[in-house]
Amino acid sequence: MKSSAAILWETNQPWSVEEFELDDPQPGEVLVEMKASGMCHSDEHLVTGDLPFALPIIGGHEGAGIVRKVGEGVSWLTPGDHVVFGFIPSCGRCRSCSTGHQNLCDLGALMGGGRQITDGGARHHARGQDLGLMCLLGTFAKHTVVNEASCIKIDEDLPLDKVCLLGCGVVTGWGSAVYAAETRPGDTVVVVGVGGIGANAIQGAKLAGAKRIVAIDPVEFKREKAMEFGATHTATSMTEAVALLQDITWGTMANKVIMTMGVGQGSVMHEAMALAAKRGRVVVTNIHPALEMGASMNMLDITLMEKQVVGSLFGSGNPRADIPKLAGLYREGQLDLDGLVTRTYPLEGVNEGYEAMRKGENIRGVLVY
Repeated sequence: MKSSAAILWETNQPWSVEEFELDDPQPGEVLVEMKASGMCHSDEHLVTGDLPFALPIIGGHEGAGIVRKVGEGVSWLTPGDHVVFGFIPSCGRCRSCSTGHQNLCDLGALMGGGRQITDGGARHHARGQDLGLMCLLGTFAKHTVVNEASCIKIDEDLPLDKVCLLGCGVVTGWGSAVYAAETRPGDTVVVVGVGGIGANAIQGAKLAGAKRIVAIDPVEFKREKAMEFGATHTATSMTEAVALLQDITWGTMANKVIMTMGVGQGSVMHEAMALAAKRGRVVVTNIHPALEMGASMNMLDITLMEKQVVGSLFGSGNPRADIPKLAGLYREGQLDLDGLVTRTYPLEGVNEGYEAMRKGENIRGVLVY
């Protein structure tokens, strides 16, 4: 069949919205009619080359849609089912999955190539070439074929243009606060960067019982949104936040510091560490450039103050459990997805949406098909 998608042919070039050929799903795969896709900063990392995935590639990894066809051997999904994609597939059988770490499933190692899990082939083609898929998904397309390992079935009453955000940014941010940081009631939490992930780290910290949540972002609009999501204080920079934390914590500083900047910088890690209390934890969730090999930290501070630095992928969560759980929190009014969506765009507006993101005008732009 023919469909249309936003394709990246070269780094540092705009997304090209054009027609492509889509093959039928093979064994273990499903064809999904996409209804919405969040515009995550990670797809911008494809454009800049910070994520060196193989090109050409259909972008998008935060999406939701309706199953239209299933391949041989798929027994738990049928046409008409509503699904959210997990941006890391989970096989349920590898050591990580079987020990409750689906975010680290061995299948994630295949994401850089962007080809199908079953045979390494491509189902998407344009201009006589095979196309890769961002995170094996390609949600910047009106139709896509993905492996069943990437699908999480959801209730049909949930709005797909909102729950699509559960496929990456919401679980990643929420889990960074709840799972990776292990925020506890009464904690002081700092969130550095209020985009789609940072906003949900704030929501996660609030639900976990944080007493104070300090949101740091240079953009006034984002600081204002942070207060709507549950922040108690804001600052324009980590430097500015030092005095604020000293004041509100009587010098003890933050129990948790969660890094959710658009692009991580190893050169500022010492600033994050300075915000952390004794035995404080710094969670690094934001993507750093693939070739960055250094970070500035006072290692004596780590030893003498027992400070911790931990990484977090997909919020250190389990997508098959956490996506339905957070969908339930949204249904019950305990998690705000509506407020995350700053603007919606048609597929043809993908470049407009990313320009708004670069200018700090969006918490999350969403493509609606």
